[in-house]
Formats: sequence, C-alpha cells, structure tokens
Amino acid sequence: MTTTAPPAPGWHRGVTGTRARRTVARGVAIVGRSVAVFVPVFLVATFVTFALRSLSGLSPARIQLGESATPQAVAQVEAEWGLDRPFLVQYGDWFAGVLRGDLGTSWTNGADISTLIGLGLSVSLSIALFALLIGVVAGFALGTAAALRPATWLDRSVTGFVTLISVMPAFVVGILLVTVFAVGLGLFPSAGYAPAEQGIGPWLAHITLPALALSLDVVADVARQLRSSLIAAYRENYVTGALVRGLSPRRVFFTHVLRNGIGPALATLGLKFPALVGASVVTEWIFGLQGFGRFANDSAQTGDVPAVQGVLVVSIVLVVTFNLVVNLVLARVTPASQRGV
Repeated sequence: MTTTAPPAPGWHRGVTGTRARRTVARGVAIVGRSVAVFVPVFLVATFVTFALRSLSGLSPARIQLGESATPQAVAQVEAEWGLDRPFLVQYGDWFAGVLRGDLGTSWTNGADISTLIGLGLSVSLSIALFALLIGVVAGFALGTAAALRPATWLDRSVTGFVTLISVMPAFVVGILLVTVFAVGLGLFPSAGYAPAEQGIGPWLAHITLPALALSLDVVADVARQLRSSLIAAYRENYVTGALVRGLSPRRVFFTHVLRNGIGPALATLGLKFPALVGASVVTEWIFGLQGFGRFANDSAQTGDVPAVQGVLVVSIVLVVTFNLVVNLVLARVTPASQRGV
C-alpha cells in the first residue's frame, strides 16, 4: 500500500507567489508592447498633425486681420507667432511643448489651449464614463440573458431591442429624453453642466440624460458581442466536460463560460470610449454643454489650427491609453489572452 506524501508547508504561498509573478510579467509585457507601438505612432501622428497648418494654408494673420490684410501686416503677425522659422524648427519647439503638456496658444483668443481642452475634456469624460458604465451594465445584463435562453422569446426580444436602439441616432434620443424627462416630468435639468466639486447630486443630474443618449450604441454592441461569444463558449468541449463532472451551472458560467466569452465585448469598449469622448458634438449642442467634441468642432470652424492640433494630440493619447487599459483587463480576465491567443 502506497501513501501520498503531504504537501510541504507553505506550498500554497509558493503557488500564489508564482501566479502573482506571472500576472505581473504579463502586465509588464503588455505595457512594453503598447509602448513600443505607441512611440512611433505618436511621433508620426504628431508630425502629420503639425503639418496640417502648412497643408491648410491658414494663418493667424488672416483670422486676426481679415482677408484684406496687406502682405506686410501678414508677415509681421506670422513673425510674432514664430511662423517665419523653418518648419522642422517649429515642429521641434511644438513637440517639446507637447511633451511638457503645453499645447500652444489659440489663434482666435490667445488663450492657453491646454486649459481650454481641459475644461471641455472634464465635461466629456464625465459623460463618456457614465455612458460607458450604463452601456456595460445594461449590455452585460441583456447579452447574458439572451445567451442563457437562446432561441427563446427572451432571446428574440433582446435581439430585437438591441437592433432597434442601435439604429437610433443619439441626437434623436437626446431630444426625446429632454422632452420627456426634463421638460415634461421635470426630473432632470434640460441643459448645462455642474462640476463634481459642486456636489455629486447636481453633477449626476446634469450628465444623466446626455449619458443615456450616448449609451444606447454601447448597450447594443456589448449585448450582441457578449451574446454571441457566450453561446459559442457554451458549445466548447471543456464546458460540456465541466457539466458532466457535476459542476453547478453557476460555477460553470462564471469560471469557464464568462471568462472565455467576455473578450470580444471588452475589446469593443476599446473602440467605443474614444468615440464617446470626441463624437458627441450634436449631443453637446442639444444639452447646452461645452465639451471636448464641441470645442473641436468650434476650433475647426474658426480655423484655429493650434487648437485642432491640440485636440488631435489629446485624442491620440486617449485612444492609446484606454486600449492599454482594456488590454490589461483582458490579460487579467480571459484565459485565452493569458496564453497569448
């Protein structure tokens, strides 16, 4: 008769420590790959962004003096802005400022662009993050419900609902929300923004309707992606084996199905969040908000090239940063990504 030796004392701590080191190593590898991609992309993108001024033919002199300005007056104003220097010298000075967080000065009002973008970004980030939260929670609930009851009335109802909301423009939803909940019922303010420093209640009251209007597309995409991937995960052999071994449906869902099926839905968020921040111009107009998207639109309309350049730089940073966060979450949550699949 043979006996199995008991595990050595502290082996649990050793296994836990090994797993923690592997998790940290995966995170460091993902950050390293992201930085390796980000640096050249950022250099090329900033160079192209700065070249917009030369390609556009716009000048601060034309904005300040008008189209009838004399060549001497135009040359004088451009010299004051340093535009008479060689292109690469201008780019070097501008890029050095970008690395310091200095995005330059507005051609239209002489204000600091970093400050202007910061004010608009605080509004748009508040709305985008709240819209993302609504989209994730509602999309997760709908997608999971449909996947757990495939080919039933519940599945068909969820599919029909998310198809309907996916084709509804955000500005139409915004108008309906204002009409019903702000004007009709008086439950929310119809316009304006209150910073969080003035109180969480007023802040949430002002961002709820815009966030709801922007969240429907996120709800639809998350629900569709999650439903499809969960149904596919349920058909895998390892899930069948887990059920045969007698594991509870709840444990099978959270341990095997969800962890392997949540990846596509998380990847969708990497594309949705930057769009929520920058593509909400019409929604911001409806709710009377001076956000990041509206600032970008106003700057483009007035020909304020430094402001547009600042918007593009911030957009690039937002896209890369949020996708890095999504990749880190994927590496931590989904087994497939941990294997490098």
